[in-house]
Amino acid sequence: MKTCRSGSPTRLVTVPGLHGSEGAHWQTWLERQYARSARVEQDDWDAPHLDIWANAVRALLANERGPVVIAAHSFGCLATAHALSMREIEADVAGVLFVAPASPDKFRFAGAFEARRLDVPSILVASETDPWMPFDRAKQFAHDVGSAFVNLGDAGHINTAAGFGPWPRAKYFVDTLIHLGAPHHAGGAQDARASPLELLAYG
Repeated sequence: MKTCRSGSPTRLVTVPGLHGSEGAHWQTWLERQYARSARVEQDDWDAPHLDIWANAVRALLANERGPVVIAAHSFGCLATAHALSMREIEADVAGVLFVAPASPDKFRFAGAFEARRLDVPSILVASETDPWMPFDRAKQFAHDVGSAFVNLGDAGHINTAAGFGPWPRAKYFVDTLIHLGAPHHAGGAQDARASPLELLAYG
């Protein structure tokens, strides 16, 4: 994965989960908060397949010429983590926001998933009452991929049904990741991976 930063503004890329993200979903709201945003599209939102969905992530990133921050939800988190760990990609990923990742155990039929440490700053936001991922497993997922961990408490699957339409904190997390990437734009050598840990004070 390329780690150099161009002078281009950072672009938001969203990666929805199973069934996609409807108009009221926080991902859709988040896309409207940035002048330049893109969504990873799948040929069939109702047929999750880890390699196919990950390849869609990689295909979109391959066409980006500037830095991006990815905001993924549910199975989209698995597809994103898988895409970034599969093999070297020519993409300038400044950071990743994982929200309510789905348990790989629930999607074994979709392909084997192995959580591997990523070489970009990331934040994982989890809920204590997520029906798609036990809380302790979410914490382990964050540890395995190297994410700062944020606990939202009783927040369900952090989706529209749980009341997460407009969600300013999601923008805060994305802006934080954009800010963490800024030293690289200036050619600095700062290690940004540990910096998101400061967010735990807000979790």
